[in-house]
Amino acid sequence: MTSQTPVRHIVSLSGGKDSTALAIYLRGRIPDLEYVFCDTGEELPETYEYLAKLEVFLGKEIKKLKARQSFEDMLKARGGFLPSGQVRWCTEYLKIKPFEEYIGDSSCHNYIGIRADELHRKGYISTKPNIIAHYPFIEDDIKKEDVVRILDESGLGLPAYYEWRSRSGCYFCFFQQKNEWLGLLKNHSELYEKAEGYEKENPETGERYTWSQKESLKEMRSPERQKAILEEYEHRRARQQQPKSNLTLVTLFNAEEANEESCLICHL
Repeated sequence: MTSQTPVRHIVSLSGGKDSTALAIYLRGRIPDLEYVFCDTGEELPETYEYLAKLEVFLGKEIKKLKARQSFEDMLKARGGFLPSGQVRWCTEYLKIKPFEEYIGDSSCHNYIGIRADELHRKGYISTKPNIIAHYPFIEDDIKKEDVVRILDESGLGLPAYYEWRSRSGCYFCFFQQKNEWLGLLKNHSELYEKAEGYEKENPETGERYTWSQKESLKEMRSPERQKAILEEYEHRRARQQQPKSNLTLVTLFNAEEANEESCLICHL
């Protein structure tokens, strides 16, 4: 008689608010629940700090998964061609592949933190048939305000990077808004400079590899450009605020989660 491979139950963590709230929400509800984080090696310090706090709260190890090659090695192999919203090779090789290799051929139920108020975000996580996706927040009608409540009641609160950034992900994530790049410059200037160093321009052909479309980080850091970016950001926030009411934390999230096409495994 052959032994049957056990079925695994795994929460995919990004270091963001939704997947963290899901880990808390499911704790004790599913036996032998595993927690994994695909570590690109290019995360914000606040992300690692938040995951460490979550690990203490859960009382269980969060398995850190890493690709066989570093981001820099992959970038060199691609001739300096940066990942982008159109070609998301960083997500594929630094997040999805390490996760799929960790699962192997095991039957896996993968719990994903997409909320009931963002049904349109059901997107690509893994196409392997042995990895079955589940969306508990959708099934139980958990919305953004519920996520904030879960985090507050746990004592974890929100990751510190939410003070200047609207979502989780690598420090150089190409889905960042320009005001968030300036937040990186202010809070982690060394990481901004590192990201700037990856950008390339061919003066002969005019070909440019930049993180932000139509603008390099070098151009973005000029005082005049910083002022213009922040002014536009404040104007945008003012337009999005509801009249006759204070801007709550939940309202702020509604206003700033501008790009819902971002990589799910990175930004939940």
